[in-house]
Amino acid sequence: MRAVLTSLALILLQAAPGRAFEVEERLWLDGAAPVATVSILSTTDSVTARPLLQAFLADNPDLSVDYVVASALQIHRAIAEEGASFDLVISSAMDLQVKLANDGYALQMTPEAAETLPHWAHWRDLVYGFALEPVVIVVAAGAFPGRLPPRTRRDLIELLREEPDRFRGRIGTYDPGVSGSGYLFATQDAGLGNTFWRLAEVMGRLDAQLYCCSGDMLRDLDEGRILLAYNVVASYALAQANRDRGFTVIEPEDFTLMLIRSALVPATSKRPALGAKVLAFLLSDRGQALMSQTPGTYAVTAPLASLPPSSRPIRLDPGLLANLDTVRRRAFLGEWAAAMTQP
Repeated sequence: MRAVLTSLALILLQAAPGRAFEVEERLWLDGAAPVATVSILSTTDSVTARPLLQAFLADNPDLSVDYVVASALQIHRAIAEEGASFDLVISSAMDLQVKLANDGYALQMTPEAAETLPHWAHWRDLVYGFALEPVVIVVAAGAFPGRLPPRTRRDLIELLREEPDRFRGRIGTYDPGVSGSGYLFATQDAGLGNTFWRLAEVMGRLDAQLYCCSGDMLRDLDEGRILLAYNVVASYALAQANRDRGFTVIEPEDFTLMLIRSALVPATSKRPALGAKVLAFLLSDRGQALMSQTPGTYAVTAPLASLPPSSRPIRLDPGLLANLDTVRRRAFLGEWAAAMTQP
């Protein structure tokens, strides 16, 4: 019965006036004796989020969770343009989270556990990072027969140049024009050296396939449509790899971007105290312990020295807003499009 109700609720959510943003999926979970519901809008898929939500409900049996999944750009649209009412917003697109907060769409929260966060993992008591996730390269089994898989971006460029026929049309990466997270990763990648643009040009000459999200890339990798996916969120990749998919997940040794999955309580919330309660759980010792047990995820409270030497966490600060400037974004996407349309 719950599945039927959830499906009906999803239809109503998509059709309801004032909620024109695109919903990808919806999950409803009940505590043991629920008397109130906390609503969460998130980029994290329900399969990944379910264990964390169940742990939260075990500690808060008087609550239910209404968990709605949408893309990062759709989440920004829902809050900033449509005034959608949710109690907590979770996203992998750190820049869009900071923009929501900077533009007045987040409430100040001061959970006690925030005192243990590094300074680069929260901003103005408005946005809080709760997990670190590497951004990786994923390679299908047999993609490089008789050769070691690439360990750096330079390795990858050389291998792709040496075997163009093998990889033509069979490389996947984000489309930064439609993916908020993809735009964040691309701009951060480009900011750490010229290798990104060299690689982009090689991928463009090989007719790279562009995607909205990690899940679609991994599906096509699993079904043999592509052999390699670049800039995939590690937690999704390892979840697939651990299901005997035969994937190799590579954290590049030249540098590995580390996104900070973050949360904020939106100003449109009707129950901000409940959103704050979920946020406090995510930052608590138990919440952080659960993060560290998830493949491809590190607790944001983990000492930097415990991370791989190649790790480059993306700082949660106003510097992220620079690449969201309209002129700068247009210029970056124009350069990206030129790289992707190599003759």
